[in-house]
Amino acid sequence: MTTTLRAAILGTGAVAHLHAEALAELDGVTLVAAADPSEERVRDFNARHGVPAGYATLEELLASEDVDVVHVCTPPAGHAGQTRAAFDAGAHAIVEKPPALSLAEVDEMQQAADRAGRQFAVVFQQRTGTAAKHIRELLSSGELGRPLTAVCHTHWYRGSEYYDVPWRGTWESEGGGTTLSHGIHQIDLLAYLLGDWASVSGQLFRLDRDVETEDTSCGVVVFESGAVASVLTTVLAPRESSLIRIDTEHATIELEHLYGHNHASWKVTPARHIDAGQSAGWALPDIEVPSGHAALLGEVYAALLSGSDVPAVAAAPTRAIEIVAALYASAGRGAPVQRAELTDPKFRGGMRVPVTDLRPSR
Repeated sequence: MTTTLRAAILGTGAVAHLHAEALAELDGVTLVAAADPSEERVRDFNARHGVPAGYATLEELLASEDVDVVHVCTPPAGHAGQTRAAFDAGAHAIVEKPPALSLAEVDEMQQAADRAGRQFAVVFQQRTGTAAKHIRELLSSGELGRPLTAVCHTHWYRGSEYYDVPWRGTWESEGGGTTLSHGIHQIDLLAYLLGDWASVSGQLFRLDRDVETEDTSCGVVVFESGAVASVLTTVLAPRESSLIRIDTEHATIELEHLYGHNHASWKVTPARHIDAGQSAGWALPDIEVPSGHAALLGEVYAALLSGSDVPAVAAAPTRAIEIVAALYASAGRGAPVQRAELTDPKFRGGMRVPVTDLRPSR
């Protein structure tokens, strides 16, 4: 390796540590700086990960450091402006999900990357790992037959104290509720496996948490293949799990995990008419790589070092947010939203819509 990329991390909250840990294991990259408004937090972060320089703002960091890649690990309301600043400084940007608060902002981010000749990667780490890659190849090859039905459920738990952080649970600073902040992970993985979608219908509910946005949503996604998926997201589930099930003509694919999966998390059950010889070829590969930030950043940096475009595991930044935006829009108007409609600017702005409040009177 003759090239070393200089990386910086903006925001030093919990997810930033995953980025720093992953970068420490990669050849060809050096983490040179971090920035956070909290002097104490950036100092502790840098001491833990051996980062030499700390700054209060991205502007200070970019003015003082020559960096090749900026990792944006801040609340989503700031992503669009921070990413554009990175591109303007000549750096690539790797951005935590959701990439922004609207499709219009993601459009602007991609356009800024294209103008600067830089790469724009979004962190949807559930796409990664050898199991997800293998299952995607089986589905796209037609080996499992046509996808027919699917289930995509995010059963997570976030107590009231989780929303004590000022930017959470509001339309202005978080852009949406649990669908955008949590369910988007599994929605993204489902779309990564099944491809382009055709229509979405959805409903938003506030069942228990004292927030502006939804704490539960449900929807139906119809894919261009004709597959129909039930999508449910909630932060009210005491037993947490993330579930995907896809039924095809020849098999049932099942995934259950929480925040990351490995080979043991997946199960492929052949239909009765499939013989053992054929289904034996569906086995997961012997070499196992679990999902996670390390797997995603490894592929992204390999592409950056080779001068290639963003790899599939971090590309298509609008795919999952399109489905979420369509679900919100459908809930707002009480009718399905077709994918073609998302070209209309009214669907590419903010996602604020009425939420059905079913909480008991207090």
